[in-house]
Amino acid sequence: MKITFELSDKDLRYFRQVLQKVRKGDNAANEEIILREAETLLADVRQAEAPEFVRNRIEQLHKLIEMLRDTEWRLEGSDRKRVLNALAYFADPDDLIPDRVPGLGYLDDAVMVELVVQDLRHEIEAFDAFVEFRLERKRAAALEPEALETRRESLQTRMRRRRRGDRERHMRQRGKSPVGLW
Repeated sequence: MKITFELSDKDLRYFRQVLQKVRKGDNAANEEIILREAETLLADVRQAEAPEFVRNRIEQLHKLIEMLRDTEWRLEGSDRKRVLNALAYFADPDDLIPDRVPGLGYLDDAVMVELVVQDLRHEIEAFDAFVEFRLERKRAAALEPEALETRRESLQTRMRRRRRGDRERHMRQRGKSPVGLW
C-alpha cells in the first residue's frame, strides 16, 4: 500500500518555524550534542519497530552525519552550518510528536528528514561524488592529497553554485525557495 500526502505552503511554513525555533535553542550551538542526538535517533529507529517508510527516511541522517564527521571532506563555514541547522531538529527533545508514541513517534522526524534531504540535495550529491572519487583513487593506490583537495574544492564550489541557481530559479518562478527551510 502506498500512502502519500502533500504539504501545503502553510505546512512548510510550520516546519520552517519549528526549525527556526530549534536553531535558537540551547543545543543548537553545540555541534557534538547535535551529532550525538542525531546518531541516537538513528540508532533508536534502527532498533524500534517503526514503519519501513519512517526507517528509510531516518536512515538518511547517516549521510548528513558522515558529511560532518568526514575529516577529508572538511565541510566548513555556512555550508557546515546548513547541515548542522538541519540536524538540530533531531537534538530537540520537544519535537512535534514525542518519539515514545508507538507507531507515530518518528513520523515528524521522517517528514523533517525528507524536507531536509530535499533542501540539502546539492550538498549530498557533492559529498557522494567526493566519497566515490576518494574510493576510486584508493582502489588505484594513487591517492594524492593534492588531487583529493582539488576535487573537494571543485565539488563544494559546484554544490554552492547549484544551490544558488535553484534559489534564483525558484525566486523567479514562485517567489521562494523550493523547500525553504532556511
